[in-house]
Amino acid sequence: MTIPDSHAIASRRPRAHRAPRRQAAAEIGGNHVGEFASQRHAAQPVSPAVPHGVFDRAEPFLAADVGGTHARIGLVRATPAGQPPVSVLHYHRYCCADWADLGSVLHDFMAQLRSAGHADLAARVRRCVVACAGVVLDDRIVNDNLPWPVSIGALREQLKLAQLEVINDFEAVTWATQFLATDETLPVIDVAQPAARGPVLVMGPGTGLGSAVLLPRAGGHAQVLPTEAGQIALAPGNEREIEILRVLARDRAYVSCEDVLSGPGLLNLYQALCELRDCPVSLMTPAEVTGAALAGHDAAATETLQVFCGLLGSFAGDLAMLYGAGGGVFLAGGILPQIHGFLRSSTFAERYFNKGVMRAWLQKVPVRLIEHGQLGVIGAAGWFLEERQGEQTMPPL
Repeated sequence: MTIPDSHAIASRRPRAHRAPRRQAAAEIGGNHVGEFASQRHAAQPVSPAVPHGVFDRAEPFLAADVGGTHARIGLVRATPAGQPPVSVLHYHRYCCADWADLGSVLHDFMAQLRSAGHADLAARVRRCVVACAGVVLDDRIVNDNLPWPVSIGALREQLKLAQLEVINDFEAVTWATQFLATDETLPVIDVAQPAARGPVLVMGPGTGLGSAVLLPRAGGHAQVLPTEAGQIALAPGNEREIEILRVLARDRAYVSCEDVLSGPGLLNLYQALCELRDCPVSLMTPAEVTGAALAGHDAAATETLQVFCGLLGSFAGDLAMLYGAGGGVFLAGGILPQIHGFLRSSTFAERYFNKGVMRAWLQKVPVRLIEHGQLGVIGAAGWFLEERQGEQTMPPL
C-alpha cells in the first residue's frame, strides 16, 4: 500500500474493537501515538434532512489523525463494493502549534478543498471521524500532549456536522496495517518462513508508548484490541538498566515502560545516563539526542540510543509473547525509520530473542518497521466505514 496524497487501500474491511483507553504511538518528538482515546461519539443530526443513523457510503467525509505535534487531515470516500474500501481524495498535514484549535485546522482544510477544485465534494461533507490521543470525558478529549482542548460538541457545531466519531489514534494506525504489503515496510528482524496467520502486534514510541493488536477473524475481517501496555512496569535487563531504574525511581513512585520508551522517555534515559557518567546535560530534545548519537560525537547520547533500542527489543518480545503475535510485529513511529540502521545493529534483536524457552518461537516472528504517513487517516476512515455497516442508529451524545 503506497501512501501518497491520494490513495485507495485494499479491499478487506475488518471490524475494529472499541474500548475506552488512555494510551497509544508514532513519532518521537513528532506525532503522538501515545495515550488512548477509544470512545465513540455520534452527533444528533443537524437538520431533519440528515436522518439520524443514515449513512450513504458514497458520500465523502473527513478523517483526521490528530497528535501532539501534527494533525493529518484527509477527505475520504468509500469505493464501490469489490473495490478498495477507502480512497483519499485530498490530504494535508498541519503543525498543531500553528493553529488556535482543531476547528480552525479543519476549516482551513475545507477551504483548501474548495480552492483545489473539490468545492462540490466539500459542500457534501456532513460526517467526520477523528483519530486522537487522549481520554474522552463527557464532551471533551483530554490529553496533556495536545496543544489545545477539543470539545466534541463545539467541533461538530463549528463544522455543521451530522456525525462526529472519535477513535484512538493508535487503534486507527493498527487498523490500517492489515493493508500493508511487505515491500512497504522495512525489515528489523527477518525470518526464513512467512509469518503465520495469527495476531499482529503494532507498537511504537512517540510522545507516549502505544501498542495494539490486530486479531484475525474468519471471513477476512479483523478486530483491533487497543492496550495499555505502555504503562507496564519497566523491567531492567542488565546492571546498567538497574542503575537507570534507580535514578528514575527517585522522583516517581512508579516507572513505566513509557517513561523510557517515548520521546520524553529518551530524554529521561539521557539525563539519567549523564548523571551516571558524571557529565553535563547538553542536549535538550529527543531529536538532539538522536542526532548526536547517529553522528557519534556524544558518548552519552550514543549510550542512550543503545539502551533505548535494547529496552525496545525486550519490550517487543514481551508483548509478542503476551499476545501470541505469530502474525508478526510492526514498529510504528516517525523517528524509527531514521534510526533503522542503528536499530538493526543494536541489541534490539538480541533482547527480543532473549526470552528463555520462547526463543525458538520468537525466531519465527518477524519484526518490521512502518512509517506513520497517512496510516492514521486511512485507518480511521476504514474503521468508520466498517463501524457503520449493519448499524442503523447511533446513540446521541
